[in-house]
Amino acid sequence: MADKLQKLLTLLEVERIDKYLFIGNSPSYPPRVFGGQVLGQSLNAASRTVDSERKAHSMHAYFLRPGNPKKQIVYEVDPLRDGGSFTTRRVTAKQDGIPIFSTSVSFQAEEEGFSHQFDMPSVTPPEELETDFEFWSQMAKRHPERFGPPMMQALERRPVKRRDYLNPQPQEPEQYTWFRVLDPEQVIGDDPVRHQTILAFISDFALLGAALLPHPATVMDPQMQTASLDHALWIHRPLRVDEYLLYAIDSPTAHGGRGLSRGSFYNRQGELVASTAQESLLRRKRPVSDT
Repeated sequence: MADKLQKLLTLLEVERIDKYLFIGNSPSYPPRVFGGQVLGQSLNAASRTVDSERKAHSMHAYFLRPGNPKKQIVYEVDPLRDGGSFTTRRVTAKQDGIPIFSTSVSFQAEEEGFSHQFDMPSVTPPEELETDFEFWSQMAKRHPERFGPPMMQALERRPVKRRDYLNPQPQEPEQYTWFRVLDPEQVIGDDPVRHQTILAFISDFALLGAALLPHPATVMDPQMQTASLDHALWIHRPLRVDEYLLYAIDSPTAHGGRGLSRGSFYNRQGELVASTAQESLLRRKRPVSDT
């Protein structure tokens, strides 16, 4: 398992080639670059240009074009501001000199202040739930014509309630999933930049799918055209991704080919450690005319 986690870290921790210039690579699968990958790589690049005492607290991003996993991604960091309390960086990800992704990241040193939060939802604990790997392994055996076997990854996901991917029915637009990185050999360590980098990667999972819950369709439907359009991530408190985090997601609305999803990350102590929001493209493909 440690080698899978090391591969993930190698993927997300981009190569520095100049003070504000970084290079990132992609795995061969999926056929287009996963949004969480560029979120994580961009945050990692920005964080390494900021004093270590300042940690990322907000990230606002736009997915501009599909990324090609066969080509390197160039991350250009623009040092917008180094203020007395906050630091701001803009990151542009490019392939062939053309932007595919853009984000602004704000950093702040820890300070005392007012504190409150929503209560954590009461859900089934992760130890009583099936992992995604177990579920999709069975689905691949039962329906090999529709689903391929899952790839063993360092990331463990345990949804509280699963969608019926064979016959999806409309349901309430709420979803709860436990996440953690499997790290028995403590590869990640205590570096907060590593934990935030992986959180950014995780934060793109399941948001788009939640916007389809009230409708008889899933992201695996070949008749659907789906994509993340933008993404926001706020980090409220220190966190660890090698311990279970509950990702509570809802979708308030969908209209005009777009859906809005919101998410909250809670640790096992019930602390709200991060929040997300994303607008996504939800479009049924038009049938090809025979004429």
